[in-house]
Amino acid sequence: MQNAIEIEHLKKYFGDVKAVDDISFTVGHGEFFAFLGVNGAGKSTTISILCGKEQMDSGSVMIDGLGHENLDEVKRRLGVVFQDCVLDQPLSVYDNLRYRAALYGISGKEFERTLNELTELFDLKPILKRPVAKLSGGQRRRVDIARALLHRPSILILDEPTTGLDPQTRKNVWEIIHTLRNERKMTVFLTTHYMEETAEADRVVIIDGGKILANATPLELKNKYTGDFITFYDTDELEIKKLGLDYEKFGKAYRIEVADTVKATELVLAHPEIFKDYEITKGKMDDVFLAVAGRRLEQ
Repeated sequence: MQNAIEIEHLKKYFGDVKAVDDISFTVGHGEFFAFLGVNGAGKSTTISILCGKEQMDSGSVMIDGLGHENLDEVKRRLGVVFQDCVLDQPLSVYDNLRYRAALYGISGKEFERTLNELTELFDLKPILKRPVAKLSGGQRRRVDIARALLHRPSILILDEPTTGLDPQTRKNVWEIIHTLRNERKMTVFLTTHYMEETAEADRVVIIDGGKILANATPLELKNKYTGDFITFYDTDELEIKKLGLDYEKFGKAYRIEVADTVKATELVLAHPEIFKDYEITKGKMDDVFLAVAGRRLEQ
């Protein structure tokens, strides 16, 4: 079976700017795929080409085995949540969803069935008659995602879906997305600045300067680009210095990086008097991105 998304040797230049510079990757059916890069790395241009909003200079893009010569059908396979809200602010939530559904030929009883399903899933009933302009950021984002799902797409593209949301709303949004993915076997294509949102991804691609720098599972990336971290609590700094390793100070805690868990175990056995209150953790995706791109994602 073909992949949900197949991109081969994709290029898009704007004058001297190589926005997308010969990139290739695939996204499997039902995968949770994370596409990471700083602003200007090439993520949005790639998404615009995927959606048919931007023409590629060369290369190929296939969506469920379909090329852009079948653009209308490609668009029906995609649900897209852009970073900026695309809802009509003066209109009510109900009218926004009704008009959007009509673009896909969804009306009458079919629309009402779809609306009821999304209303329950996204808890929209209290705000259906309210103008979008009067909604909170979290409410607008829930409606925006509901809008993208009206035509039951097989692929959901999320471009920075939780930027600016409070932690609880972000958590709620992701619970809904994961529920949909499990129930509908939907492919999820994500770009985000919140690295913890990539922890459960099936695959992560890191792009910078229009080129792909890494393409692997989160665990493979952590094993390749980061080590283990030992954090010491309630320990005197002089004791930490005895280890002869570089360390970072976080408040009253100290952190050192080691190559792997084997090295951490060796240190524990060699210096049991120092290892009284500590924890050993794997590197995080923030550490991976720093190692691969040479900077933090938030920059």
